[in-house]
Amino acid sequence: MPKTYIVNTNKSNNTANEGEMLTQQKVAAYYTPWKYFIDEMEAGDIVYLYSNGQGIIARGIGTGIVEVADIGADIEEEHYMHLDRFEILENPLAPSKITEIAQTATDCKYVLKWNQTMIHLPNFIGLKVWQSITKDCM
Repeated sequence: MPKTYIVNTNKSNNTANEGEMLTQQKVAAYYTPWKYFIDEMEAGDIVYLYSNGQGIIARGIGTGIVEVADIGADIEEEHYMHLDRFEILENPLAPSKITEIAQTATDCKYVLKWNQTMIHLPNFIGLKVWQSITKDCM
């Protein structure tokens, strides 16, 4: 069964990373331990790119092909995957709306922890987020 991920674009640490993800239509993570989480993504997984201060800014479907790149002199510290059906949202989906969608699909006690590079969502919530984006953000 496909999985769903919300991945932070890392603009707080390196402002170029978010732009690269958008222009190259990819999801990426940098350095240990986060780069290895990209390795867990599979073909068909739903991926949302999350920008601090905005929310979800893009979406796509994992290809299942993980690639690695150097970051300056740091060898193979970027792990990334290109995304199919990649779309940049016209209007970002705010974190409060994502939480609202998750709580509507579950209950009011469901809480997302936003202070991490990657969030794994249950796929049924990920699909509800996809539907909300299609309806309100494109």
